[in-house]
Amino acid sequence: MSNTRQMFQSGKAHGEGAEKAGQLAQSAKDTASSVCESASDTAQQRKEQTAGFLQQTGEQVKQMAQGAADAVKNAVGMEDASAGRTTTSTTTTTTKH
Repeated sequence: MSNTRQMFQSGKAHGEGAEKAGQLAQSAKDTASSVCESASDTAQQRKEQTAGFLQQTGEQVKQMAQGAADAVKNAVGMEDASAGRTTTSTTTTTTKH
């Protein structure tokens, strides 16, 4: 009878151990899934932030380039009259006597 009881206890311990292992495995899967989802969300947020930053930087570069082009046009007297600016031009006439 003692042998039967030991076998029962052994089977019971084995079953409990297998269930605990299954619970731990499920917990590990859930944790991994949660970490993966969190990482994906963070990556998406970073992507959106980077896109916004690059767009803003691009606009700033565009404005700086336009300002430089306007400065050059102003320096050589080629300002755009349609933009509300005056056009200045110099004409030199040479006559021979």
